[in-house]
Amino acid sequence: MRGCKFCAIAEGKEEASVVYEDELTLAFMDINPLVPGHTLVVPKRHFPDIFSLKEPWGSACFLAAGRVARAVRAAFGAEGLDLLQLNGRVGGQSVFHFHIHVVPRYPGDGFGFFSKRRPVTREELERHAARIREAMEEVL
Repeated sequence: MRGCKFCAIAEGKEEASVVYEDELTLAFMDINPLVPGHTLVVPKRHFPDIFSLKEPWGSACFLAAGRVARAVRAAFGAEGLDLLQLNGRVGGQSVFHFHIHVVPRYPGDGFGFFSKRRPVTREELERHAARIREAMEEVL
């Protein structure tokens, strides 16, 4: 897509520190890493977000993310690892080309995904589950 930084990287028109590539995906270092080893996995075809992502690129991205995660852990000795995939501005997405963040975790790294949580009743969980099951029939 014209003007998309990640498309330009996938097309070889922009510089990137590539760590993995296959027919459908590309993985490269994040230029603003949260921690050392922070890597991005993208499809080589433009999809703005997970809602537009098609097969076989979706499966290929998650398989590549697993491969990259194992390599990042081995290369950096990470004790943990986060896979982050953000969608929409309100969801924290800043580059509108589907991508998965592979973020190695270290004790005291100062990065975390913590938010206030509230306990809910089983009934509320069941109501939410029913809404999702109903929507699943519409989106499949």
